[in-house]
Amino acid sequence: MSPAPLLEFRDLTFERNDVPLFAGLCGAVRSGDILQILGANGAGKTTLLRVLSTALTPAAGSLSWRGAPLPRQRSRYLAELAFIGHTPGLKRSLSPRENLRWLGGLFPLRRERMDAALAMLGLAEWADIPCAQLSAGLLRRVALARLPLSGATLWILDEPLTAIDRDGTAQVEELLRRHQADGGAVVFSSHQALVLPGVRQLTLAG
Repeated sequence: MSPAPLLEFRDLTFERNDVPLFAGLCGAVRSGDILQILGANGAGKTTLLRVLSTALTPAAGSLSWRGAPLPRQRSRYLAELAFIGHTPGLKRSLSPRENLRWLGGLFPLRRERMDAALAMLGLAEWADIPCAQLSAGLLRRVALARLPLSGATLWILDEPLTAIDRDGTAQVEELLRRHQADGGAVVFSSHQALVLPGVRQLTLAG
């Protein structure tokens, strides 16, 4: 008997002003899966990701984590989830390294781990420069650098490649590839195709 999916969603419906934005969505995300959410602007990609992260409540349908209903598993789910939305969520007065330390909160991070995460995303030379001086693409990479430090099994990413150049895209691909190889899973939205093994796609009709 195969193990339960990490995340499963059934018959998800979300309404805006009593009009369905999407309806009857079903899917499952297993260890090592990468699921890309596609759709035109306004189709509900960001909304779906926020529903999957429990930031929004669907009008109908259910979510489960490791085979158990999410309302019962929410604390455990959130402990294993890393969500990065449209905005980087960084303190612009702090450097990339200082931001990672700040985001570590109650769980201080070793400098070596932070430096390795920054280097993985091509940020070593920017590690001590205030984020206010960095481009939008570099800020996006700083936000993504928190992922390997989070210990999360599931990464949900809203347009992770926004403003990132070709070299940065290759570094993000390698980041996701390593997480996939370690048994993690990723759900992300992007109009760009990523060079990754076994990417599955879910297209929202809008």
